[in-house]
Amino acid sequence: MSLVPNRYLFKFEFPLVRSSKPPKIDGRADRWDQRLLLPPLYELDGEPPTGDVLATWNDAGLYLGCVVRGKRRALRCNPAQFWKSDCLRVMTDLRDTRDIRRATRFCQHFYLLPAGGGRGGNDPVAGNAKVHRAIENATPVPANSIPIAAHHFDDGYALTAHLPADALSGWNPAEHRRIGLYYMLEDTEKGQQSLTVGDELNWFIDPSTWPTAVLTD
Repeated sequence: MSLVPNRYLFKFEFPLVRSSKPPKIDGRADRWDQRLLLPPLYELDGEPPTGDVLATWNDAGLYLGCVVRGKRRALRCNPAQFWKSDCLRVMTDLRDTRDIRRATRFCQHFYLLPAGGGRGGNDPVAGNAKVHRAIENATPVPANSIPIAAHHFDDGYALTAHLPADALSGWNPAEHRRIGLYYMLEDTEKGQQSLTVGDELNWFIDPSTWPTAVLTD
């Protein structure tokens, strides 16, 4: 097995479809239009899927969803240690500066948990974290400014979230149609599913490992 994933050898770009009518933030990403599915690039390395990840956009910001089924254990979600939890982590670079190895103020790290909030720990949680070793970090986003909802199945979950325009550092789709977009789907039972590279290649530090999403109508 190669130490370097096949995906590391390519610079990917893919269309991100615009939704004039935004999808509902009701936790039912399993009901979203299948055109919003992000490409299964993990197949290039022969990796099995962990779940489906979906995304779309409009002038009001980005909309994200994921669906994870086939789990046999209960969710493990701790917002204080989101990187060890069942969650969707998303990196954005709104200037798509593919030739840099450290984040700028246009780069952000978001995490979306299907549980872990509320008095009983059953409510979904959204937040953002600093990008490690950034040249300059974006202004922190209040957690309550990111709408999120989740639906729990007997064997998994679905979640939906909206990253509003005022939470996205430098959001300007009229002028910047190419953005860096990366996700890591963390699952404490099934393992990780990444859009491109895994932890060993420092995706949480290096924006050059994030593919380009082209905002299309």
